[in-house]
Amino acid sequence: MPSTALTSFAPAADAARHLDLADYVGAAGWARLPAAVRRRFGAGHPDVDYAGRMDLRCSAIGRIYASLSRAFGSPLTSLQARGLAATVRVRGNGQGGVVWERVFGEAANGATGAAIVRSTKEPGAEGQLTERTDGGLAMALDVFEENGTLVFQSRRFFLALGPLRIPVPQWLSPGQCRVTHTDLGGGDFRFTLSMRHPLWGETFHQSGIFTDPLQVE
Repeated sequence: MPSTALTSFAPAADAARHLDLADYVGAAGWARLPAAVRRRFGAGHPDVDYAGRMDLRCSAIGRIYASLSRAFGSPLTSLQARGLAATVRVRGNGQGGVVWERVFGEAANGATGAAIVRSTKEPGAEGQLTERTDGGLAMALDVFEENGTLVFQSRRFFLALGPLRIPVPQWLSPGQCRVTHTDLGGGDFRFTLSMRHPLWGETFHQSGIFTDPLQVE
């Protein structure tokens, strides 16, 4: 179990102006990814909005985590729906990070609900990639290629409060987060997010297909 001691953190002075995921994935893995994926995640990629539809579900324990997360800007949503209209907005923050904002709208089957989940991927301590929500809940991430899919997998959670990094014990977290980006060809891709707790099993699952408006391979 990680220590709960407080630590301080200062961004590296030579942090890249543009986040380059190729550096985290490694040359061999990056080369195995489809060209469309490399373009979407490469350094200096343009700002873009991806439109699509998602299926979302969470467990009873997941709903508790979603409720508690309101204190940190609601980075977890308890929405449960199929075919929910969604938009993913990707923007560089001008500081070496990339903001990913998922906006959920009205479901195609008549159910309604709205939520915005926003996080920033940025260089972290010791050369790791981190993902931080506006409310301060953050993850240290492993990034790798797996069978042509780009995978982000949480290593640990922490609270980022100013210069402080406060570790979150694994049993208090919503579970290990695994996000995959799978290119489907023709400008479409599948986004999948799953959180699995060592005691409570899967707490959150989200999956959807989105269209890349910038190009069709």
